[in-house]
Amino acid sequence: MPVDYPREFQGFAITDPKDWDHPKLTSYEPKKFGPHDVDIEVECCGICATELFCLKNQWSSEPLACLSSAYGPKSQVVGHEVVGRVVAVGDDVTLCRKGERVGLGAQCSSCMACPRCHAHNEQYCAKSVATYCSRYEDGYVSQGGYASHVRAHEQFCFPIPAEIESQYVAPLMCGGLTVYSPIKRGIEGLENPHVGVIGIGGLGHMAIMIAKAMGAHVTAFSRSSKKRADAEKMGADAFVATGEQPNWSKDLFDGFDLLVNCASSTTQLDLDAFLSVLKVNKNFISVGLPEMDDKFVLSPLTFMGNGPCVGVSKLGSRQEAIELLQLAATRGFRPWVETIKISEAGVHEGLTRLDAGDVRYRFTLVGFHDFFGTGSS
Repeated sequence: MPVDYPREFQGFAITDPKDWDHPKLTSYEPKKFGPHDVDIEVECCGICATELFCLKNQWSSEPLACLSSAYGPKSQVVGHEVVGRVVAVGDDVTLCRKGERVGLGAQCSSCMACPRCHAHNEQYCAKSVATYCSRYEDGYVSQGGYASHVRAHEQFCFPIPAEIESQYVAPLMCGGLTVYSPIKRGIEGLENPHVGVIGIGGLGHMAIMIAKAMGAHVTAFSRSSKKRADAEKMGADAFVATGEQPNWSKDLFDGFDLLVNCASSTTQLDLDAFLSVLKVNKNFISVGLPEMDDKFVLSPLTFMGNGPCVGVSKLGSRQEAIELLQLAATRGFRPWVETIKISEAGVHEGLTRLDAGDVRYRFTLVGFHDFFGTGSS
């Protein structure tokens, strides 16, 4: 059935975490349209590992937000690497226009009034709303991009340079922005910065390309040498297989201005060794979101040698998203993407293959207009 837009959106949703790998096509009412809201007719959407955690409900001991909502659909559509065309804008929208191709990442709203929002840190707003599985103030649970349409605040809808094809833009909207923000903040203003990227997966492969495009000397870290050739193709200047080189940290003493941890777990990392290779007062930043029980394991004495800082980075600002897209357009790097056509079978394939680690290095769901009968707006 064609989508009865704007009365309804259609998307692939679950109603129970046990069915995480079998989202079904459903229709649902979108949230109330606000004066700063934008409707995006979705063209494609990336598949991000955070969707697995959400669909399986592995980040909370409480039921999925949609199942306990008094308002909105009782099902959950995920997806937060959205690319599409603007088909409607609220009365007060100034940042988007109808017909424009835009990207939407993992955040769809914030208060836009607090000091964090005013300082280009809206991703840390206390009233932030995630693009899916997050509550608005009226109780509506946000619905994501495995769908015909998405509704979001204009601040989080980013204009896309014409040079970049949509299938490559999608992973940049979450994974790419998530690594760009700490890299920019960690090396801006430095001459010949040295950046280490830990974990060569969905996040890490983009971190290598982005850091290289920003002028850094990039070292890729992985447990084995299996991904050495891939890392070099992505632009890594050096490669360290930590499981095969027992003394690697001694050889790299005082070598890095920034370490970006893109590995799926911090518990498995030798953090004492990694912190020891940082220059004085430099940062180790973790960007992946691991399972609830994952911990930082390190000795307090480690900090005495070089005064390193350990932190986490969340998403990125609108300003940083626009900078990242322009960097990709001008420097020509593209995420490594495999496309899958949107359908119940396609969503199942993408989720289960990602869960099994069978991806190099991102999936983008495509064919939305053909499936939903959209694209003529």
